[in-house]
Amino acid sequence: MGIRILHAADFHMDSPFDALPPEKAARRRKEQRDMLGRIAQLCRGGGVQLLLLSGDLLDSASAYYETKETLSAALGACGAQVFIAPGNHDWYSSASPYADAWPENVHIFTSGTIEEVVLPELGCRVCGAAFRMDHAQSMLDGYCAPEDGLVNIMVLHGDLKEGPYATVHEQAVAASNLDYLALGHVHTFSGFLHAGKTTYAYPGCPEGRGFDETGEKGVILGTVERGACDLRFFPLPGRRYLDCRLDLTGEADAAAALERILPPDRTGDICRVTLTGEAEKVDAAALAQLMEGRFFHAVLRDRTRPVRDIWAGLEEDTLRGVFLRKLRAVYDAAQGDDKLKAEAAVRCGLAAMENGEEPQI
Repeated sequence: MGIRILHAADFHMDSPFDALPPEKAARRRKEQRDMLGRIAQLCRGGGVQLLLLSGDLLDSASAYYETKETLSAALGACGAQVFIAPGNHDWYSSASPYADAWPENVHIFTSGTIEEVVLPELGCRVCGAAFRMDHAQSMLDGYCAPEDGLVNIMVLHGDLKEGPYATVHEQAVAASNLDYLALGHVHTFSGFLHAGKTTYAYPGCPEGRGFDETGEKGVILGTVERGACDLRFFPLPGRRYLDCRLDLTGEADAAAALERILPPDRTGDICRVTLTGEAEKVDAAALAQLMEGRFFHAVLRDRTRPVRDIWAGLEEDTLRGVFLRKLRAVYDAAQGDDKLKAEAAVRCGLAAMENGEEPQI
């Protein structure tokens, strides 16, 4: 049957959300706390036996009082054994919230080297380590779990890329004798990776906090047993960040173009539209007004350039002149869509020569 697990990481609770107005930022922090109850309910409803939390649950090494209390209550009520490996944002110290009292079912790794906890009733060993400051050396290197019939699981915050955030080397994963390595630090679901007999993964963050965290967010659910994992990514409901680009080159009606790209029925989400390309003077305020009420929060950025005559310089005795004359001959001979393609080729070529932004085609 295997051991039922839920693996989550990188909540970054108490994030400032400083790109939002203060009242919306406060609401987002409350929603982060509400998410904890949904994860606890998911554990109870799914018969989860181990809740693996791979660091950066908090956005800093401190927390609002209500955040710590809400987190403690949710973990205490989740019905599973909980294992936390503090990360580079919520690193462990004697002054951190992790040094306070926690429910009996919560184990927090506090050492900068690998600790082991054996759970005979589940036939498994859960290992982990903590960041002791906001940088850490590789913690997995040199570790090999005993070969004694127990299922070996590790909770760790670290980076697959070489750097200051407890680098996780693939060869160390392969040599670890772990059945599952539950990682945190990367905010996008990694897919399920394999090194030696070990399966390892990042669940990503359960909710986005900015336009660098778009797409579906969630946790990992499933079972782990000796030499085998049956796991899946489980999306969680919550606000999503949508980052759209709109090239206004050749658009006679900017408002109509914007209407075409705005997704319907996303009133709970946060959307940013960046206007690019060549356009007549854009009424950004009017376009922003079109987005009002359709999203929890909307941002419109005008990055357009003034309309230019692409054939200016046709007679120049320069590389640009030669380029334009050759493309003009192609353009004049073209029909229909081929004319548009030739014009697009001119714009791309000029952008390359001028080290400018390449137009969207």
